[in-house]
Amino acid sequence: MNNNDIIRRIRYIFDFSDSQMINMFSLVDHEVTREQISDWMKKDDDPAHVGCSDAELATFLNGLINEKRGKKEGPQAEPEQRLNNNIIFRKLRIALNFKDDDILKTIELAGFRLSKGELSAFFRKPNHKHFRPCMDQMLRNFLKGLQLHYRPDSAKRPSFQWQNNNGTTNAHR
Repeated sequence: MNNNDIIRRIRYIFDFSDSQMINMFSLVDHEVTREQISDWMKKDDDPAHVGCSDAELATFLNGLINEKRGKKEGPQAEPEQRLNNNIIFRKLRIALNFKDDDILKTIELAGFRLSKGELSAFFRKPNHKHFRPCMDQMLRNFLKGLQLHYRPDSAKRPSFQWQNNNGTTNAHR
């Protein structure tokens, strides 16, 4: 997953407007324009598409943390210059104030199962012997689970059948 995919998905999951996105950056004392945000949201094949850098995504995620958890006193955390999926996953966990069980339930919504031990490996320090890099599939499943949780009407629901009182069957979505 690239940074633009991640920021687009987060924006969609929480239904953030341009002004809310701009506010997210301002919460960590960083200024962005509506044009920048618009260019990041464009699809990769659009000629006006502009890549979102690691530092810009880290800044946005820090702003999301401040938005969801409240701005802490004093100087704001410096955005990482290099991001990986483990850092992104950790920042989303902090922003949403998720415990292990919350993450496991969210990932399960996306149809993926994970144990607590496997999950904790993503949040360990890279030099720890049980550290495990978070692959794109895991981050994608977590974001999909968030979407299903926060925007349940956005996902196609599986069809099911129920029986009327008169014994006929109707299919519904």
